[in-house]
Amino acid sequence: MFGVPQSVREFLRCKVLRPLLRLLRGGVTPRRLAWSLALGMMIGINPTVGVTTVLLILIAWLFRLSQTASQIGSHIVAPLHVLLFLPFIQAGVHLFRTRRLPFTRQQLHHLSHHPILMVRNIWQWEWHALIVWGAIAVILTPLLAIYLRRALVLLMRRHPTLMHTPPATH
Repeated sequence: MFGVPQSVREFLRCKVLRPLLRLLRGGVTPRRLAWSLALGMMIGINPTVGVTTVLLILIAWLFRLSQTASQIGSHIVAPLHVLLFLPFIQAGVHLFRTRRLPFTRQQLHHLSHHPILMVRNIWQWEWHALIVWGAIAVILTPLLAIYLRRALVLLMRRHPTLMHTPPATH
């Protein structure tokens, strides 16, 4: 890879590529694997905290997708989850024309003395951010699945020996 440190390449090889190849060798189709990864990646960037794993388990089970690949997809985009959290909130504030996020010390102090207002505002910001994320996810998930499937098929064609070697046992 281009300028990527050896430790990062080894991590990606061991924690992402090898488990995905094991799934392909185990009979999971590239299409199902691509949808599992895409779903995991899109749910992995949702603007909530603490529900991603449970939500992925339920949705992957419901659609009979790979639990492993969905979790891998979610963990791959974990840094994006952190980076996109506030932009999703801000987009919801802008789209629904709600009260802006409190960023000043005075605003935060005021909210801390009004817990009911604080919970109401947080719920409203979160709900609106989820609507924005949902609209984006509906569009991007199928596109991501298409491109991931193509990449997996290309990987299988370029590295047929990877598909025929026995899975590594650890």
